[in-house]
Amino acid sequence: MSIASNLERLRNEIADACARAHRSPSTVALMAVSKMHPAEAILEAHAAGQHLFGENRVQEWQSKQPTVSTANLEMHLIGPLQNNKTAKAAELFHAVDSLDNLKTAERLNRAAVALSKTLPVLVEVKLSPEDTKHGLAPEDLATLLDQLTPFTNLTIRGLMTVPPWSEEPETARPYFAHLRRLREELQPNHPTLTELSMGMTNDFRVAIEEGSTTVRIGTAIFGKRIYPPSV
Repeated sequence: MSIASNLERLRNEIADACARAHRSPSTVALMAVSKMHPAEAILEAHAAGQHLFGENRVQEWQSKQPTVSTANLEMHLIGPLQNNKTAKAAELFHAVDSLDNLKTAERLNRAAVALSKTLPVLVEVKLSPEDTKHGLAPEDLATLLDQLTPFTNLTIRGLMTVPPWSEEPETARPYFAHLRRLREELQPNHPTLTELSMGMTNDFRVAIEEGSTTVRIGTAIFGKRIYPPSV
């Protein structure tokens, strides 16, 4: 199936999931995750009406960006950010959805100041015990949010998480519910904390039921990722 038909099907499925959760489809954004897919696929999705995209690596987006520079799209960094890539990330991305420590926040804010730019960010929370997952421990979240308050060029918009992968979507529900509770607990002191980025191809319906405001979907839009052969 084409990227355009995949997007149409997904939008219908998101609308159905919202209806079951008694939510308006306008409250859930679809992010197309273009990791390991060519710039031409991004352009094809954009031509089909997709505006919001996510990439995992600064260097990968840097290599694709010139090809899609004329397209009016919004690209978020959703993968872990190395401290030595913060300046380039602030320059190339419209938002960073994977902030998880104070040092990176300080560097991002400094870079945003230099660019005269206000950068929206999400804090990534590690709720999974897997070593391969990134993010801040939930017990450290309140402290970090307080520390970020003085950073004038960062806007803390919400939280993001990645649950353990499972073929059974319901396995992810406790992790999504946990992130929602964290936001509800912290929002009174941090009113800009409105977004919940959670849910991918296999479990986005459950994520919507638990309050997700952005679902990050790659495979169901672009097909399976093609990884370069290992050396």
